[in-house]
Amino acid sequence: MRLGVLDVGSNTVHLLLLDVYPGARPEPYASHKMPLQLVQHQDAQGNITGTGRDALTDFVLEARDFAVRHDAEDLLAFATSAIREAGNGAEVLDHVQARSGVTLTELAGDQEAAVTFFAVRRWFGWGAGTVLDLDIGGGSFEMALGDNALPSVAVSVPLGAGRLTRSFVAGELPTPKEMKALRKHVRAELRPAVEKVRAAGRPTVVAGTSKTFRSLARICGAAPYAMGPYVRRTLHVEDLRLWSRRMEAMTVQERAELPGVSPARARQILAGAVVAEAAMDAYGVESLQICPWALREGLILRRLDQLTGNADVRTVDPRHLVGAA
Repeated sequence: MRLGVLDVGSNTVHLLLLDVYPGARPEPYASHKMPLQLVQHQDAQGNITGTGRDALTDFVLEARDFAVRHDAEDLLAFATSAIREAGNGAEVLDHVQARSGVTLTELAGDQEAAVTFFAVRRWFGWGAGTVLDLDIGGGSFEMALGDNALPSVAVSVPLGAGRLTRSFVAGELPTPKEMKALRKHVRAELRPAVEKVRAAGRPTVVAGTSKTFRSLARICGAAPYAMGPYVRRTLHVEDLRLWSRRMEAMTVQERAELPGVSPARARQILAGAVVAEAAMDAYGVESLQICPWALREGLILRRLDQLTGNADVRTVDPRHLVGAA
């Protein structure tokens, strides 16, 4: 069957069409996306403005029509931190549904972490043992650990690269005072979450997922994405430490010229590096492996499981996706 997955994130809205069959690897068919930073369309009260709501609605309409033209038989549509943390997120979702007929499912932070972990587990397999996954988004940072298909513990903290950049870096170049405040805030916010995750066990494999970790690994010398998903890509904290300090002295344009960094993410990649470095230090991790599968693939795999009789992630209580730890 041809499945559409519509992902409303903090930095982009992205429709991916795939040909999927139970027991087979999902094969990408077509893609349609737009850089829409919803957090840039929030007012002083944290509500998404009418302009942002309408831009999102217009893209969902485009995505719906694109999926129909390409014979999609099913559509998974979901939204993450940009919507769940907006004061009027529910009203925005209602508006989108009324205009387009598409229901965007809002994922809670721990649910997002758990489904991403599910994809990572499928990628590495049971031989990986206990897996720790770290995932930096635009609005939040998810961590999950476990030795089963779903994690024993999954947490989400408000340490997304875009959020931190807006809160701590005012100009083109960060000042030493801004960087000191940023690092102090990240460490303080991470501490209780990391303690909770570490209490659940010790990982045998540490993975990094999503665009920020892929970009950081590329900056630090990992193979380009064009070489395919099966090339092993490793991010070493020693290299990350060096490059995070180098990026402090770079303009946004200079960061955009680094390998693996798009112009849309160049401003926030420094904050992403600070979070990644702090997390790796907190867990005592010298290196991690980049996993090409993340939240989107986790939802696809959950849907395929539904076709064979398992529950759909959209109707599962987040407490059932995360263990009791």
